[in-house]
Amino acid sequence: MKAPRGKGAGRGASKAAARDEAPGGAGTETAGAGTPIRTAAAKAAKAAEPESRLAMVRRARRINRELADVYPYAHPELDFRNPFELLIATVLSAQTTDLRVNQTTPALFAAYPTPEDMAAAVPEELEQIIRPTGFFRAKARSLIGLSTALRDNFGGEVPGRLADLVTLPGVGRKTANVVLGNAFGVPGLTVDTHFGRLVRRWKWTEQEEPEKVEAEIEAIFPKSEWTMLSHRVIFHGRRICHSRKPACGACPIAHLCPSYGVGETDPEKAEKLLKYEKGGYPGQRLSPPADYPGRPAPPLGAGADAGDGGTGAE
Repeated sequence: MKAPRGKGAGRGASKAAARDEAPGGAGTETAGAGTPIRTAAAKAAKAAEPESRLAMVRRARRINRELADVYPYAHPELDFRNPFELLIATVLSAQTTDLRVNQTTPALFAAYPTPEDMAAAVPEELEQIIRPTGFFRAKARSLIGLSTALRDNFGGEVPGRLADLVTLPGVGRKTANVVLGNAFGVPGLTVDTHFGRLVRRWKWTEQEEPEKVEAEIEAIFPKSEWTMLSHRVIFHGRRICHSRKPACGACPIAHLCPSYGVGETDPEKAEKLLKYEKGGYPGQRLSPPADYPGRPAPPLGAGADAGDGGTGAE
């Protein structure tokens, strides 16, 4: 992992500080032969100056670039082999971890490999298989319902359009964007709890409603970046920028974060808060990509879960 670049200052802040201390720089007065005198009032005024939208967009895009360096292996953290498996896994991920879903789906897809198979499932038998993911009765109804819709309305194939996907039981925009971005290559943002938390901490938006967050973040980045941006932000939220105890002192983009200090800033203490491969633990996937630097997750019953929440559906 890259070492954090100072306590929230970094190169950009250092340059700004140097510029302000230079003769004639912002917030200076001169005495005698042009000697700069830095005033407390000028410092306070500069600190309180709101960030322009242009500056925010530039900072946001730099965060994305630096996250790409930190997580070059970022990927969807649900195991899947085809669009149907990804759709089912994403629906199951509501209110549980992706790890738990990945531990459950091998048996599920062995029993019901196609929409036709799942549409014909006996509810009680399906419920028993997906029980470890929680809310299993409601999820079983959604799985049977969406599989029936795929069989009857889409020829047994997962559609590749947002408008079609959101007509399926249990499928909303977030789930649809996961499927479109990762199974069909159609760019989309996955606004889950991690994504929403981080973009607000980074002051990219103040919105709370997922669709409004999605619209504002889409306006900041080129469409081609949406899917990978989602992976990078979610990876960072799960591994470092946690909800309750962010590891600020171990964060490689601390120098770009306006919320630096909401979590542990001591580097050694922060290091102990890291999760998954960043903390030396197994990842969430039983079958991770070849370039994943961590260990595969254990199968169901073989080890304790480590994590900070799943992608989630609606």
